[in-house]
Amino acid sequence: MPGCARHHNVCGRCDEPLNFDFTMAFQPLVDIEESRVYGYEALVRGTQGESAASVLARVDGSNLYRFDQACRVKAIEMAHELSAEGLLSINFLPNAVYEPQACIQATLAAANRVGWPVSRLCFEITETESVKDRHHLQNIVASYQAMGMKTALDDFGTGHANLDLLIDITPDVLKIDRQLVSGIHSAPRQQWILGHIITLARQLDISLVAEGVETIEEARWLYRHGIARQQGYWFARPVAEQLPACPDSRFALVRGEH
Repeated sequence: MPGCARHHNVCGRCDEPLNFDFTMAFQPLVDIEESRVYGYEALVRGTQGESAASVLARVDGSNLYRFDQACRVKAIEMAHELSAEGLLSINFLPNAVYEPQACIQATLAAANRVGWPVSRLCFEITETESVKDRHHLQNIVASYQAMGMKTALDDFGTGHANLDLLIDITPDVLKIDRQLVSGIHSAPRQQWILGHIITLARQLDISLVAEGVETIEEARWLYRHGIARQQGYWFARPVAEQLPACPDSRFALVRGEH
């Protein structure tokens, strides 16, 4: 990887192995209108069932870049081994990407090795990391999209994933944070806010996915207001090293069919 070699010292020796191991859990992404699982999000977990937080606690400035690269590769390889279909959504750390064309090489190599089309990759910009350089983020998003991959702004509406980011970037997807989703069916203020986000996304030609859907009431309100793509415990919880199923009956229940 010549491009990566140029930034070898800056990017924390991203070709060296990590000093700890981890695995991936998968959670379905569902489309209620089409009654199907259209993809999976890969979520980091410890090899002994530890939470994502416990794994991330071991990530610091010395191994941030290696960890980001390792997550991408492991997600692709494991999704392939599990015969996952549809989209594979992977969280990524913008500050762990020094130069998009160079830092994507390990990801592209893994996808090519297992035959995973890049058009079935979506990279989620996580809200856990403050974006220090908007122009850099803009360059990452544009570069990934030019390669045929999708990008998503995760946890939209809270934390660092705020409205002003849309001034600089045009992601393919906005994933609505669970704080806006939780209890939406009985929360007028949340409904008003989310209604405006729905209008905004439509005008900007950006797709919406609701995260953290935990009840049928939430799922129904979201579906009836135009958000057919959802994710959350009500459909299926993440499962380590497996592809959890979403019962077909859930789709009909949300649509109000008997």
